[in-house]
Amino acid sequence: MDNYIVSARKYRPSTFHSVIGQKALTQTLKNAISSGKLAHAYLFCGPRGVGKTTCARIFAKTINCLHPTADGEACNECESCKAFNEQRSYNILELDAASNNSVDDIRQLTEQVRIPPQIGKYKVFIIDEVHMLSTAAFNAFLKTLEEPPHHALFILATTEKHKILPTILSRCQIYDFQRITTADTVEHLQYVASQEGVAAEPEALSVIAQKADGGMRDALSIFDQVVSFSNGNITYQSVIENLNVLDYEYYFSLTDTFLRNAVPEALILFDKILKKGFEAQYFISGLSNHFRDLLVCKDPITLPLLEVGPATAQRYAEQAKQCSNEFLYKAIELSNRCDLNYRNSNNKKLLVELTLIQLCQLTAAKNSQPEQQPTLQKVSPAAQTVPQRSFSPIQNAPTEQKRTVTTNATVASSAQTSTGTRATETIQTDKTVVNKAQLNELPNNQHPAQKPKPRTIPIPSISIKKPIIETKEQVQETRKDVDMNNSFSEEDLQKAWIKFTNTIPTETVLVNTMRTCPPKMLNATDFEVVVDNKEQLDRLNERGTDLMQFLKKELKNTRISMRPRESEKQEKHKAFSQRERFDLMVQKNPNIMHLKDKFGLELA
Repeated sequence: MDNYIVSARKYRPSTFHSVIGQKALTQTLKNAISSGKLAHAYLFCGPRGVGKTTCARIFAKTINCLHPTADGEACNECESCKAFNEQRSYNILELDAASNNSVDDIRQLTEQVRIPPQIGKYKVFIIDEVHMLSTAAFNAFLKTLEEPPHHALFILATTEKHKILPTILSRCQIYDFQRITTADTVEHLQYVASQEGVAAEPEALSVIAQKADGGMRDALSIFDQVVSFSNGNITYQSVIENLNVLDYEYYFSLTDTFLRNAVPEALILFDKILKKGFEAQYFISGLSNHFRDLLVCKDPITLPLLEVGPATAQRYAEQAKQCSNEFLYKAIELSNRCDLNYRNSNNKKLLVELTLIQLCQLTAAKNSQPEQQPTLQKVSPAAQTVPQRSFSPIQNAPTEQKRTVTTNATVASSAQTSTGTRATETIQTDKTVVNKAQLNELPNNQHPAQKPKPRTIPIPSISIKKPIIETKEQVQETRKDVDMNNSFSEEDLQKAWIKFTNTIPTETVLVNTMRTCPPKMLNATDFEVVVDNKEQLDRLNERGTDLMQFLKKELKNTRISMRPRESEKQEKHKAFSQRERFDLMVQKNPNIMHLKDKFGLELA
């Protein structure tokens, strides 16, 4: 127990080659070391647990290695490398900016920069979480960072580059670390599991990698936690129980209920998920990701975007075949909309349940379309036959009689499905009607020897002439009701005008305009409104439609017409000097000049 080391420290990379998921960046650093083109300051940026501090330490060890390899790696055998591996090297100093963020701490760092290294070429200063430095500390660090001694090299690491001063950024070479992919994380976890002698299912490691969200340190910490929980046998079930992760099976079952329009089953499944302790927002977010994963399975080009284990990927492929693209598009939109509105909802559970009901209705609406829009089917001749009559036709009667068949337009859909396409038919013949008296007067030889064949009637049709006439009459009646021409006075108009302002209390500009600019009647139906400026005219025109509808309703006159316009601008008066004002006064009253001369007055 005393010798136990967590996996994040035990399997921490010691060379550039062993760094996971940052191949382009490590290759750049190795090339810089091999060519001897080293900058005096580096800035490593990226999310947590992706290797920023690890690469800084490897870089510091490699540039001080006495016998580096040809590909730019440290030998791990010289005195400098051994001192670094045993954590007794004086050439590397690490500073935590979160706890050493004052000007005094930077001043002490500046004094240490002057001391050259005892062994090796460079003295490396690694400042972690550099964004935590105060503004004063940044400013105190500027000069040293810009022109350090030739033996000093700074490596700054941060997770929030946007908080660093631009003057610091301009003095550093910036390297952006990317999140480690799920595939790389799973591969490294399999390596660690094999080294530790732990049996692990690929599906379980995939869940751990997704939970880590691109951070290898988080993945290894979760791995140690699950190993302790499962006693060295990591299974998918043990991982989801220990990490409190919602099982994929719930999402697959829910999608099946959506496809079957089973609303009760969907609500029951959601209730089970809540009883397990999962939050509704966590569930709806996972459901959105599930629909997204189904969508990427529809096309082989996007299949690499599916970051799950082999068995789960097979389940996704099978269910994706049952889902149409249109269903998935709408499902993603509904679930994402629910996720966005979740925080502002007062009844969060009802919001999610309503979304589940809408998801169930996506395919239900499609299946019910034929029932909502029935179409007339052609009646077969067999269905059109009429029972045989007990009399024979008369020779003198015309062989073809005009028949008008009218069908009832409203046919119950249940009758169509049970008895076929049948319509209520009324056969109206011409004035030639056969009665029993005429039948009795017929001689026997006029009756045909053969039995008459069953007669057929034309296919039922719907008469549209009558509905059109009725529609025109309704429109004319509506126009009569709408067309009102009651007389009104200017006082009535102004009362209705002010009454409209009470309906728009928030539109201050328009309300003030209408109250200060009353309408003036031009004739029996037209009135004019004169406003002071263009802004008032624009506001009045914007509300013109609503205003006119209100006035027509209040005054019961549909022929009202408004003519708004802007008032003519008055000519601006010129500012006169004292001499000009005096001359104007003299022109109006010449005695003023005599008064001035008499008393010897002068203009000031």
